[in-house]
Amino acid sequence: MIAFIQRVKQASVSVAGEQISQINAGLLVLLGVEKDDDETKARKLLDKVLNYRIFADDAGKMNLGLLAVQGELLVVSQFTLAADTQKGLCPSFSKGAEPAKAEQLYQYFLQEAQKQLPTQAGQFATDMQVSLINDGPVSFWLQV
Repeated sequence: MIAFIQRVKQASVSVAGEQISQINAGLLVLLGVEKDDDETKARKLLDKVLNYRIFADDAGKMNLGLLAVQGELLVVSQFTLAADTQKGLCPSFSKGAEPAKAEQLYQYFLQEAQKQLPTQAGQFATDMQVSLINDGPVSFWLQV
């Protein structure tokens, strides 16, 4: 399971020109699900996302996680994160989970996140427009 996280001042998702979700300061998470992923990996990745120390403490050092700063979370499914780009000029998606499994794990990730902090979501398997104000910019690739 893969999470591309971006520290944001604001982020939103629109579908067909209509905004469906929006957060203020927190994290935008682009979430990719691979074939061998399961709920154990989803919980482990969520724990990492929520506690990854990329927010400033009182001394201005990146030393606090999203839970510590009580930020918001926006999770967007993105199957392209599971692409194999090692060969040629065309990505292969053979590592990606089948849509039903990917959606189940995406929903599980969201449900577990919502138990811990304000969480918004994109719309699975939909053409979305994601807008953000990246804070820093600060972006990390997390994988379990």
